[in-house]
Amino acid sequence: MTFQITIRPSGHSFSIEEHESILEAALRHGYTLPYSCRDGVCGACKGKVVQGRVDYGRYLDSALTDAEKAAGMALFCCAKPRSDLIVESREVTAANDIPVKTMPCRVQKMDKLAEDVMALQLKLPANERLQFLAGQYISILLKDQKSRSFSLANAPHHDEFLELHIRNIPGGAFSQHVFNGMKERDILRFKGPLGTFFLRENSDKPIIFVASGTGFAPVKAIIEHALYAGVKRPMHFYWGGRKLADLYMLDQARLWESSGVKFTPVLSDALPEDDWRGHTGFVHQAVLDDYSDLSAHEVYVCGAPVVVEAAHNDFTAQRGLPDEAFFSDAFTFTPKA
Repeated sequence: MTFQITIRPSGHSFSIEEHESILEAALRHGYTLPYSCRDGVCGACKGKVVQGRVDYGRYLDSALTDAEKAAGMALFCCAKPRSDLIVESREVTAANDIPVKTMPCRVQKMDKLAEDVMALQLKLPANERLQFLAGQYISILLKDQKSRSFSLANAPHHDEFLELHIRNIPGGAFSQHVFNGMKERDILRFKGPLGTFFLRENSDKPIIFVASGTGFAPVKAIIEHALYAGVKRPMHFYWGGRKLADLYMLDQARLWESSGVKFTPVLSDALPEDDWRGHTGFVHQAVLDDYSDLSAHEVYVCGAPVVVEAAHNDFTAQRGLPDEAFFSDAFTFTPKA
């Protein structure tokens, strides 16, 4: 059975299935409510049921007391509808709405996506979840007190594991460890979520994504979130690499085309065996070739600093992109400020 739910004070209204929790339904429709464990343990998702009936689900008594229930409170990660609902909860619309945590995690799976790119699946402790916005990053805390920052490649609705894409950097101590020493079930510590590279959902402007190399990771998260949330804005994704193997999830990017995301791969130094017939040169130049006017667009760029800087300079100076419509995350292979 399907019910209708309205969130106050925002006034956002959407459908919710009887088997869904309030949190699940909100995330499915692109509305992010506060949460942490998603298992009825921490109480971070607590909100008020103003009107309607819910099944409270299973939770720890310490997370929701009888007095709180009597006052109309519920844990939205486990409460499910039994009628149409009106609830009260703040909504997460900016990075500073989400608490930054320091947490342990376990390496659940290692998957080599290319000769020099490793995907890590990180599992959090039982009853823990990391709330984040698609496109944000975490900083891995190392024993030498230094940190290494990596964007999350998974969208928030798919958060059983945290996914990182790590390129093997010559001379890079951590990446060398990932490729040559790390094992599944190893324990790491991280701080996050961090960063302001996330989709501005209060806009209706067409979106252009530009990624170089593993800059694909946060763009992947944002696109998957946008498709999951039903974002209808036109989206065009440009992904650049030197050779074909650098586009290490090419099939995934092409799969998004069936959902309406235009995709343009670009190679700057294709190998003869690549038999490349697509766009060549710098990835941001492909955008300049395709668009004579960016004044009504938003642009999200992630990758090497030289790519981010060139895109910003040329898009604003040559194509009229407003400075406030340019969002970026530069991969510097050192801790981010």
